[in-house]
Parts: sequence; C-alpha cells; structure tokens
Amino acid sequence: MNTILTIILIFVIAYIIYPKVAIKFNKNVTNISGDEALNLIKENKDLIVLDVRTKREYQTGHINASKLMPVNEIASRIKELEKFRGKAILVHCASGGRSPKAVNVLLKNKFSPIYHMNHGLADFNGNLKK
Repeated sequence: MNTILTIILIFVIAYIIYPKVAIKFNKNVTNISGDEALNLIKENKDLIVLDVRTKREYQTGHINASKLMPVNEIASRIKELEKFRGKAILVHCASGGRSPKAVNVLLKNKFSPIYHMNHGLADFNGNLKK
C-alpha cells in the first residue's frame, strides 16, 4: 500500500513541477524578473502582455494594456491570439505558479518569442491600472 501511495505522490509532484521545468530549458522562452519585465514593457511597444490570472484578480490591478486570458481558458481561446503570432509575448500570473502552464500552451501552438515573468506580479514594481 505504501508503494502505491509513493507512486501516486511522485506523479502528483511531477505534474505540478513539469510545466516550470519544461519552460526553463526551452530556447523560445526567456524567464525574466519583474524589473526586467518593466524594462521590456518600456522598450518594446509591440509587446503583448498576457495576464493569465482570474478576472477578479485582474480587476484588482493589472499592467496597462495587458490582455486577460485566464490560464484555464488559453487552450480553448488560442485562436484569439493568432493575430499576435510572431510578436513578443510576456506571460504572467500573480506569483509564477500558473503562468508556466500558459507558456506551455503557447509553445505547443508555436508562439514565440515568449517572456515569462518568473514570480508574476508579486515581483513587479511598475504601476498597475485598476
């Protein structure tokens, strides 16, 4: 019985960790800090900022001109992003836990370049719009 529980636990941990590990070594993804994200936003006027938090979280404050697409909706709404193919996309959530899943969906659909804000808005020092 302990062996079965151990195996299940290993699979659960792997499921949680896999998205973060998968993007860490992908050449089409650049992991950046909140400060680097702020500089990227200032320097790249064509940058698409994709906020993958919930609508409620978004309403409490978001990066100006960011596009809300909750992580659990990205796969079903991927066609909405087609017009941004080939443009740089900055993906973030609140703390970096959900955004790797969104990045993996974008990678599977051949979007690049992708910038991932490692620690999400928790690490972002720019002004937020409400």
